[in-house]
Amino acid sequence: MSVLAVGLSHRSAELSTLERVAVPATDVTKVLHELQQAEHVSEAILVSTCNRIEVYAVVETFHGGLNDVSDVLARQAGMQPADLYDSLYVHYAGAAIEHLFSVTSGLDSMVVGETQILGQIRSSYATARGAGTVGRTLHELIQTTLRVGKRVHTETGLDQLGASVVSEALAAAGDIAGKHALIVGAGSMGALTASQLRKSGIGEITIANRTEARAARLAAASVEQGVPAKAVQMSGIADAVAEADVVVCCTGAQAAVFTAAHVPARAGRPLVVCDLGLPRDVDHDVAELADVTVVDLETIQRRMRDAGTPTTERQTAKATGIVLDEVREYLAGQRSAEVTPTVTALRRRAAEVVDAELLRLDNRLPDLEPGVREEVGRTVRRVVDKLLHGPTVRVKQLAAETADTDYANALRELFCLDPQAPAAVASPTAPKGAGGERGPIPPSGNDASRALRPEAPLSRRRGAE
Repeated sequence: MSVLAVGLSHRSAELSTLERVAVPATDVTKVLHELQQAEHVSEAILVSTCNRIEVYAVVETFHGGLNDVSDVLARQAGMQPADLYDSLYVHYAGAAIEHLFSVTSGLDSMVVGETQILGQIRSSYATARGAGTVGRTLHELIQTTLRVGKRVHTETGLDQLGASVVSEALAAAGDIAGKHALIVGAGSMGALTASQLRKSGIGEITIANRTEARAARLAAASVEQGVPAKAVQMSGIADAVAEADVVVCCTGAQAAVFTAAHVPARAGRPLVVCDLGLPRDVDHDVAELADVTVVDLETIQRRMRDAGTPTTERQTAKATGIVLDEVREYLAGQRSAEVTPTVTALRRRAAEVVDAELLRLDNRLPDLEPGVREEVGRTVRRVVDKLLHGPTVRVKQLAAETADTDYANALRELFCLDPQAPAAVASPTAPKGAGGERGPIPPSGNDASRALRPEAPLSRRRGAE
């Protein structure tokens, strides 16, 4: 069983494709169950943010798992799997671990170094665990991932840059100090927007949300921070827009919630509308209105591409180095853990041999003094323990250092161990079904072929690095 990462993001897909594949919060559990029920998948986590949709799955085979995950994503989007080929990226085994560590550290974000992804990974894990699709492998992996993400930000200072998709959107809106802002949506992105608006010196905030109580709580938090704020119902958006200078939409809805009908005549007064939703929260016709400027995820991506990121090369290089070190340590730990059940079986076999020989001694020398019998037993066990200690410690070290040799199988062969016993100890779940492996997804074009090929970890691709 290995980890497979399949996804698409702002780096690999057009915004229109991301919109179709995006999974609303109400459907995440359903999609997770579909993934886990697939033939080759035993565990799954789904990460769906404003600029990426990714599945991390524990799979029996690469091609079988890839087919299963791609089928579920395509079905959720109402597309054919072939329609996703050019947009997907795939990472397998060590490369999947490296990708997840990089994503959680903010190295793969639209705004490099942003910290919001750390909370999004944690939330995705909590949702998958609640849905029952997280087993031992993904549980241990995500716990390590969160620790790596925190370490990267602590040791590199990436989080001190304070950049995020929200901050970049507001930067595109210009000077908003002392002005009036409307936030449509009171979820995690809405809370981040309110925080960023306060840092930017906004004069007043209005918050509209489907659940007014949630909007009221966010408004109260802004008031506590010294910024006047109020909550309104979604039906009151038009009135709120009349007072606003900037609107930020971040609802996570599946259809546009902000249309031209919500914008009264501005009479020369400019309005900036930031659309951070995926799918889009703002209808296309809003951009056609006079005195209205729309800033969406594509706008932010162009700004980042043209201006570059504020992240220094030194910080990025240090963060990448930390990720690679953590990947190597994680994989070494996994290889060492794989040989542990065989070592346990070897020690159990040795104990059985000792017990059998001591019983034979009792039968041959029934008149042996009890004290002598106990001392003989202790001596034999000490001898066996000392003989096994060095080889069992060394085999774990060797297994951690290289993946080129199957040390567990070597032990089983050398000591005639039951090959089923160690496997039973090492496997948390039984394989699903007995069907054969499906063939690989037929790629469409050279780019798709490269995208759907399992990649080696950076540690292997970069050699001495």
